[in-house]
Amino acid sequence: VQLQASGGGLVQAGASLRLSCVASGRTLSITDMGWFRQVPGKEREFVAGITRSSSIRHYADSVKGRFTVSRDNAKNTMYLQMNSLKPEDTAVYYCAANKDRYLGVSTRKDEYDYWGQGTQVTVSS
Repeated sequence: VQLQASGGGLVQAGASLRLSCVASGRTLSITDMGWFRQVPGKEREFVAGITRSSSIRHYADSVKGRFTVSRDNAKNTMYLQMNSLKPEDTAVYYCAANKDRYLGVSTRKDEYDYWGQGTQVTVSS
């Protein structure tokens, strides 16, 4: 499975962005997917995740009410709609996916099997 993240950019505080993560390869094996972010010198942190059926979505407290994770399995794509962006949302955003895991949404980066290359989001004040 390969993941390709896109949609990052430079925006002002209060603006919106939508990130996309396209999966290719053995996509039928993909179960939960997640978004993480990382700034230099800090650990990669969980942002949002979603199960294959979209029945469970989980968010970090810092983004609840502002970010929405969704997926379109027919297009093998996961999205992250980011509204009301803040300077502290500035980071490289990574998408991740698990295979054959049926335990809800994982928030731990060491539990994910596949990773995309990351897309930079910069929010200016």
